[in-house]
Amino acid sequence: MIFFRIAAFAWACVATSIGMADGKLPVGPAAGDMQLSTFYRWPEAMPERPGALLRSEHMPVQAQMPAAGQALRLLYSSMDERWRSGLVPVSGALYLPTGNPPAEGWPLLAWAHGTLGIADACAPSWTGLRDRDAAYINRWLARGFAVVMTDYQGLGGPGPHPYTYWQAEGRSVLDSIRAARAISPGLIANRMFLAGQSQGGGAALGAAILATTYAPELPILGALVTAPNSTFAQGPVRLPPRQSNTVFLALASGGLREDGPRIEDILTAKGLQLLDVARQGCTRDIALESKALQVGSFAELLTITPQALNAARIPTTDMPQASIAFALFIATGQADQTITPERQYAVAAALCAAGNSVTWRTYEGLGHDGVLHGSLEDAFAFVGARLDGQDYGSNCATLQRPGPPGERTPDALFNDD
Repeated sequence: MIFFRIAAFAWACVATSIGMADGKLPVGPAAGDMQLSTFYRWPEAMPERPGALLRSEHMPVQAQMPAAGQALRLLYSSMDERWRSGLVPVSGALYLPTGNPPAEGWPLLAWAHGTLGIADACAPSWTGLRDRDAAYINRWLARGFAVVMTDYQGLGGPGPHPYTYWQAEGRSVLDSIRAARAISPGLIANRMFLAGQSQGGGAALGAAILATTYAPELPILGALVTAPNSTFAQGPVRLPPRQSNTVFLALASGGLREDGPRIEDILTAKGLQLLDVARQGCTRDIALESKALQVGSFAELLTITPQALNAARIPTTDMPQASIAFALFIATGQADQTITPERQYAVAAALCAAGNSVTWRTYEGLGHDGVLHGSLEDAFAFVGARLDGQDYGSNCATLQRPGPPGERTPDALFNDD
């Protein structure tokens, strides 16, 4: 993980001038745009509403997903909240279980994925899902859920991917649900859940906060969040800013203020050397290049101090302590070194302080990746209770601040971080 964290700053190089004035979407190679296929671009006028299905096509079902009857690539409209350029095309995928849907349709899980990169080629609807995520979605399909997955704005579609900008990512999630419901009448039931991991945990929480005002027609019953990257500046738990890939990936994709410096102005020579890889590669490519360059610290890539950087950036993960209309399940690996248990406790505490129904669970020996599968049986129980119209049981009254990350259990499923 160390090279990924170091390398992540190089993503700040990807978009050279994407902090532009409101009303115009930055496009082109500097924004991470690439030629994938004509499916990912919409040449016609955009519809007048978000969540409109623009097109769909069949895509191969991955071998790790035997419970999938079919997979569809989607392109749909969503509102560009970051640059306020109006409606933009966003890509994603819909996975359906084998067999015929029940009379009321398949219940739906809207899945928000974790960090993959910000170049178009990193879109999972194009590259396919990682083994961990494919296995996770397969377990939901086996339980009779359809799963819709957004790539997020700009990851596949035109313009930058505003990484961790929760207002944009949350809209991408909600509009993917609308698009999935438009595939065929009766295919999707009026019972649905949000879910997300890491970056996607913040996206799922963003969707939960926005749902009442942005998509009030969606019958969402709950949200499942693992290893969330969210922050609550006004919450009851105060923590120092996180200097990590979350910050630096965000800088690459709209996370610098319009009145601040350009990306090129704050990079050292080593940082600039990573630019060519960053524009077309994903997280693994960046990590390998950083290793080759022998990058040892963030300081080797920056020409400004952390304090100056903090003043220049947009706090993309900062959320309001909002009231959410449905229950939340948050799962934290006690061995998570990427987003420490204390930071995830701060998320749960802030949501509880806002009066929400929150169940926060910690899992000994599980790291950032391992908690996704390690918490799944509890997630199934949460969903089952909500489908039956029951409360799962908030534990806001008994939250306890955790200690530092512990040791990972080596043989737990996908527990390799």
